Amino acid sequence: MSSTLVIADLHLCPSRPDITQCFFSFLESNSGQHDALYILGDLFETWVGDDDKSAFNLSISQAIKHFSTSTPVYFCHGNRDFLVGKKFAFQSGMTILPENYKTTLYGHSVLLMHGDQLCLDDIDYQAFRKRSRSWWWQKLILLMPLKRRKKLAEDIREKSKESQKHKSLEIMDVAQREVDRVVNEYGCEWLVHGHTHRPKIHNLENSKKRMVVGDWYEQGSALLLTKEKGQLIELPFLSN
Repeated sequence: MSSTLVIADLHLCPSRPDITQCFFSFLESNSGQHDALYILGDLFETWVGDDDKSAFNLSISQAIKHFSTSTPVYFCHGNRDFLVGKKFAFQSGMTILPENYKTTLYGHSVLLMHGDQLCLDDIDYQAFRKRSRSWWWQKLILLMPLKRRKKLAEDIREKSKESQKHKSLEIMDVAQREVDRVVNEYGCEWLVHGHTHRPKIHNLENSKKRMVVGDWYEQGSALLLTKEKGQLIELPFLSN
């Protein structure tokens, strides 16, 4: 097969059946066709805990589980679904990765991540990220009743939307100095991430590349990695 798929920022939720259907079609058409699938975070619009066993969440879990019987699936937490835990991962047949995961694919050293850790100039968000990734904060949140967690997630999302109105696109994009630092620290040829919703393959120094997979708001997006290159693929939503 000698190819790997990467997706991110699907933001799956019951109110967007077009995205869900595109995701199901993507899994079905690519089943058994590739060496692996990497999901680099924000698979869900929000995730408040593995105990949220709604019919919608179960349908997503079952679809990924079925796909994983023929293709390994790896998951990296995003800024919307950092509470995805071992139970949901097991039910879905996914392997959870560390936030910075280095591997070798087809002779290339590759670093995969969600990408929000690269956005250093968004100071307010970085403060929230540091707090929300701490074990004590997550433990306190998960002790809350499910209904209260859902309300909290809605409140945080609304505050985030309001905050983004007053931030420039440059502030919410990656900081080039952090990209350079990470590439040098990990010694990777290809840096692959999502989060910014700006799909593009950037050429870096010394023939290295930064590959950004797109979001799924207006259409699906995937990155196909082979020995020769990375290729961005558009996945149009099915018309009703």
